[in-house]
Amino acid sequence: MFLKRANGLAFLKPWSITSRLTTLYTLSTFSLLLLGSGFLYWVLLENLGRENNQFLTDKVHVLRSILYAPAVDPEALNEEVQWEGKTFQLAKYYARVLDTHGRTLIETPGMKKVLSNSSFPVMAGLSELPEKGFEWKSRDGKNFLLMSALAQTGSNEMRVVQVALDLSQEGVLIVDYRQKLSLVLFAGLVLSAGLSMLAVRKGLAPLQEITKKAQLITSAQLHERILAERWPAELSDLATAFDDMLDRLEESFHRLSRFSADLAHELRTPINNLMGETEVALSRSRMPEEYRRVLESGLEEYGRLSRMIDSLLFLARAEQPVPHIECEALDAEKELEAVRAFFEALAEEKNVSLCCNGTAALHADAALFRRAVGNLVSNALHHTHSGGSIELTVEEKGNKWTEVRVSDTGTGIETEHLPKLFDRFYRVESSRSEHPDGSGLGLAIVKSIMKMHGGTVEIHSLFGQGTTVVLRFPPP
Repeated sequence: MFLKRANGLAFLKPWSITSRLTTLYTLSTFSLLLLGSGFLYWVLLENLGRENNQFLTDKVHVLRSILYAPAVDPEALNEEVQWEGKTFQLAKYYARVLDTHGRTLIETPGMKKVLSNSSFPVMAGLSELPEKGFEWKSRDGKNFLLMSALAQTGSNEMRVVQVALDLSQEGVLIVDYRQKLSLVLFAGLVLSAGLSMLAVRKGLAPLQEITKKAQLITSAQLHERILAERWPAELSDLATAFDDMLDRLEESFHRLSRFSADLAHELRTPINNLMGETEVALSRSRMPEEYRRVLESGLEEYGRLSRMIDSLLFLARAEQPVPHIECEALDAEKELEAVRAFFEALAEEKNVSLCCNGTAALHADAALFRRAVGNLVSNALHHTHSGGSIELTVEEKGNKWTEVRVSDTGTGIETEHLPKLFDRFYRVESSRSEHPDGSGLGLAIVKSIMKMHGGTVEIHSLFGQGTTVVLRFPPP
């Protein structure tokens, strides 16, 4: 039962592009052939019918002319009626002349056996010339085209003219023509299917080449590209999109590799510290106070690991396709003042002035806004010496965005480091030595927060003179 169902579902599988295009091309070609053949067949029937009717009409006219002569020529009448029909090989022609009482005056030999007087249609009048005959089928299955008309002799006597054409041979010709058309249609169907398949395969060959080239691309060969220039116009966009995807994958792969290496490096330091202190503490018996100092030192390392893990989790959530944030209308001055108050004690301890300036409305997530500004202030405090200053400024730039600036008079950053500062775990060597407890994730978090809000972040710095970080929030 399962096999039967599986076989039934096999027919529901989507067709390949080759099969679809071949079928469409074949049907299109066959439809054109069918229409052309049908039109030719119709034209043949129409021409044969018109010629047959014209032939009989001409014969009626000839017989009327012979009979209307002042003196009927018996030889001409005899030749037209009795001998004319014998000259046709494919179509048998019959003629008969009767008086008004229905008596046969002259007829083609053998006509009486084939066609009786009653078989003919109503006769046309003297002033009429019949243009279309009457189709009649005999008992033995033969088809005839019949015409009947009145005629007047030179002595004003009335006669009835009957003419007929045997269409049997013509029917054989039509059947033969129809059979040949059927053969042409069948041959055209087979030929169009074959040519369509060859054309489709030839046309889709570049797509197969792209597929083969794409199959060769692995994680170790992400530098390979499809190159849109060498493909047809219909596939160039696909190749371009695929190359762009490979660019993003390669960048993400390299970033992930760097991230893994940096993460291993950052985690190794606190873990090695913990292991070293623990091994030293266990090397011999010690006093309770010494064990307490080891535990306190370990607790600091645990805190550093915990903060690092929290930051990494935040960055991972921020990279979701649609990160969830709750934006609302904020008083930027009030939010900056809250951040200033939080770091005020630390700033006083380092003898660094911390102030806020400006008034503006802001549409953002309050918690994320405070976290972003807080990270910037924390960095500024680490790199601003005693007697320096940190300024938080907010300003509306028309209807374009709201700009928040965090400026310090600290040590500044060398120009070559600026493009990399927002990368995870990236830290200037001087910062690593002066602040070993840092993780290099603060600015990466700031960039992620701004990306979640649809905004931007920029950093400007002059070595030895200070740094300014600009956050731009879009309007609601």
